[in-house]
Amino acid sequence: MSAAALLRGPGSLLLRASSGCWCRRFWAASGKTAPAASPGSGARSPFDRQLKRKQKNWAALQPEPAKYDYLREEVRLWVRAILSRGIQPLPGRGEMGPRLHWVNDLPRAFREIHQVLKPDGVFIGAMFGGETLYELRCSLQLAELEREGGFSPHVSPFTDVTDLGHLLGRAGFNTLTVDTDEIQVNYPGMFEIMEDLKGMGESNCSWNRKPILHRETMLAAAAIYQEMYGSNDGSVPATFEIYYMIGWKFQESQARPAQRGSATVSFGDLAKINALISRKK
Repeated sequence: MSAAALLRGPGSLLLRASSGCWCRRFWAASGKTAPAASPGSGARSPFDRQLKRKQKNWAALQPEPAKYDYLREEVRLWVRAILSRGIQPLPGRGEMGPRLHWVNDLPRAFREIHQVLKPDGVFIGAMFGGETLYELRCSLQLAELEREGGFSPHVSPFTDVTDLGHLLGRAGFNTLTVDTDEIQVNYPGMFEIMEDLKGMGESNCSWNRKPILHRETMLAAAAIYQEMYGSNDGSVPATFEIYYMIGWKFQESQARPAQRGSATVSFGDLAKINALISRKK
């Protein structure tokens, strides 16, 4: 089956990927045995970093890794737009891609980033957000409940956008900007979504993941996905929510917010603007 994938960005812009790019099949679990317990696993270390490194290395060694870079390219475009406004990046080559969602200790990572910045230095980052792959998560959970009487997490946990600003502020960043964007990609089916995630190196690496999904459960999940979210043309959408963040390290020369009570115009006066404009005309 061949199909074209559509990437919907902000507004009404549609970016069309090459036809048939996602017409591939995937039928493999992330492992054959249950993951061993680790001293580092837990609420502060939810991810198996060694497994994630293996997943990323495997993806980088594939014959055509660039075909899976469509989400990373969206992030690159955003970063380039920010840099075009005159923000100077640090010397050296940076990785333009959402990676922070795999960090085990995000507060510590933000503190260390803040520590290495010079005064008035800027941090620009991106990570996947909480609504990412909600269609896949829901379909797998319903299928497991129906076929096996319970479910396990098959999509890694994500940080909520309301927590992100707090974490950046606690790390010492100021003049914060946190923005969200949703990109929806249409695929021929659920298995093509899972194959692309594997090609991106974005498969689940949580310590509490279930290593094997039974064939009947997978088929049921694909059917549920199609029934609940399928489009008229037979394709299914996958939503990727991306958080973009900008934070600055403090310097005396930076602009600061005015003191409370120093305003000379009331918000109530804004209602009079239209009347004043009409008089001038």
